[in-house]
Amino acid sequence: MIVLSMFLVALNHAADCADMPTNAASPAASSVSDAIAPGTTITMANWQRYKQFMPEGMIALFEGKYALKMSDGVQIEVGPTVTHPLPKTYLAATEKSAPQVRLKELPTGGLSLENYHGGIPFPNAAEPHKGWKLLANVWYRYIPYLVVDTYGTGCAIDSTGNSNCQVYVGVKRQLAYNTDVDAPAESAGPNARYFTEWFMTLEPEQDRYLTYLTVNYADPEKPEAAYVFLPSLRRYQPISNAARCSESGGLDQTYEDFHNGLDTNLTEMNVEYMSHRKMIALVDVTPPTARFPADALMPLAWPSPKWGKWQLRDVDVLGLTKIPSKARSYCYGKRVIYADSVYGFPLWEDMWDTKNQPWKFAALFPVAADVPGVGVVDTAALDVEIWWDIQRNHTTFVSEPAQGHPYYINGQAPKEYHDENRYATPAGLNLIMR
Repeated sequence: MIVLSMFLVALNHAADCADMPTNAASPAASSVSDAIAPGTTITMANWQRYKQFMPEGMIALFEGKYALKMSDGVQIEVGPTVTHPLPKTYLAATEKSAPQVRLKELPTGGLSLENYHGGIPFPNAAEPHKGWKLLANVWYRYIPYLVVDTYGTGCAIDSTGNSNCQVYVGVKRQLAYNTDVDAPAESAGPNARYFTEWFMTLEPEQDRYLTYLTVNYADPEKPEAAYVFLPSLRRYQPISNAARCSESGGLDQTYEDFHNGLDTNLTEMNVEYMSHRKMIALVDVTPPTARFPADALMPLAWPSPKWGKWQLRDVDVLGLTKIPSKARSYCYGKRVIYADSVYGFPLWEDMWDTKNQPWKFAALFPVAADVPGVGVVDTAALDVEIWWDIQRNHTTFVSEPAQGHPYYINGQAPKEYHDENRYATPAGLNLIMR
């Protein structure tokens, strides 16, 4: 039954795409072929032959349109497309829950959903509000109930090429709607949590123990809560929602960019369905095992062939803006997400500022992780990310994990990381440095 459902979902999705109007602004409009032969290497000499398979931001980097631009030594080696099956329990939850999921129109002009209990909320997304439904699929993509990165790195590269790096421990946890058979159950109620992210700085020494915690709730209409533990004060304090657009830890990402590329309030987003297309992406990435910037092509920190082979993926292109009542204080005028059509994972993003000027590009390279009892997935909340601020000529490089250090998923994690109070509540921040 699960296999048949997957086939029907794919068939319906293909039928939807067959009648789509071509987006004139999309590189896909000039496509003369829908494939790239495995073994192809894309370089500065031949990239224009393949630009129909690139997102707009990548094209701009190749064109040299901004001060941040592609280096002559770039080599994008294309391999075969490999699609790992979604977890059986996640697909079973889709079959059970999706027929009951309903859109809910809010007085604010935004949308929410009702009767969601796990899996893909809209496996056959169609109009009306197709874009919003696909964004909900991205938001509720499969994630293990516990992911521990023992050694992640974030490096900020300024306009002169100088870099400053930090090292941190990351603990990511999904509590509600989890389909892993051994996942602890989240208590129901208005404060039920969907997922939390906890990051504690290890290096540099002067920032050691600085810790961030974000809490997203099972009720999508409930705003995210965010907290920071300040070592100098030995206590935590909440972070105002007004600060969501501020950069975190000296990097170019904001709080809106957490959760592997998108950490926002779905009920405050307008979503335009732009297109379904093929795009090259680096999935199943092998994170660099040497200290940054080894194995990265500077100044973009672009992947070297050691990171793995790129694949031609089917993606849904979504244009995100805030609903008018929330737009005034938002970070971005528009965000375009290229989300993998199978996994729902953002693979590339283009962002504009509030004056509709190009501002940032982001490439996200998911790690293929073997989840105990589930198998290999590309949505285990582990990835390598590169963010480019083309207005300030800044680059941010993030690797989770980094330098060959271990990570743990679900039951693999040492006992201490299963303590929800310590790693998933603001009260747990008070236990740091004790």
